[in-house]
Amino acid sequence: MTNCLAYYRTSSATNVGEDKDSLKRQKQAVEDYAKKNKLTIIREFYDKAVSGSDHIHERKGFAELLAYMKSNGAKTILIETANRFSRDTIVGLTGEKFLKDLGYNLVPVDAPNYFQEDTPTNKLIRSVLLAVSDFEKSSLVAKLRGARMRKKVETGRCEGRIGYINSMEKVRKEAKRLRRVNPVSKKQLSYNKIGKALFDLGFTTPTGKPLDQQQIYRLCNS
Repeated sequence: MTNCLAYYRTSSATNVGEDKDSLKRQKQAVEDYAKKNKLTIIREFYDKAVSGSDHIHERKGFAELLAYMKSNGAKTILIETANRFSRDTIVGLTGEKFLKDLGYNLVPVDAPNYFQEDTPTNKLIRSVLLAVSDFEKSSLVAKLRGARMRKKVETGRCEGRIGYINSMEKVRKEAKRLRRVNPVSKKQLSYNKIGKALFDLGFTTPTGKPLDQQQIYRLCNS
């Protein structure tokens, strides 16, 4: 038997309660699928009165699910239907891609291959997401190049490295700025990418090497 998790969502507060059938219906569908496919549901997560257009990171229940998955080893999330995950196509596909990048498998039990299907809509949105990702990378490179040029104009130099010990406040400010959620993709840069960006800006360790992920974490959370 393979372990998995179950996720349920109800949009309207009027559909929440023991006398309502929304949650009961979702649970029944997911449990039937799990039994048929020899899956063991080890924990369930439920977002009550949460809109289907809300991003998954804005949902308390789903945030708890993600935190739980990091330590329990389960890789599969069962949902009743794709619109239980999200009624917004872009939110749904971006959310599924986020999970896929983490190594997790999202399965609508009424159509297990839904997120793998190459429908015209899915193809279009995936192309847009790829274009946005490329745009973000190009924009970051341009911003870093512009910052170096401005620094050279202001100080007469920009190629030398700046030890982060000697410029703690500056590097902390830059690290936190780079860590902010991108308003378009709703994602954050990884600590590794932030380290590379800071290196391009001239911030290094005292030995001239890029800051590692633990150092970036401390800067972003201090």
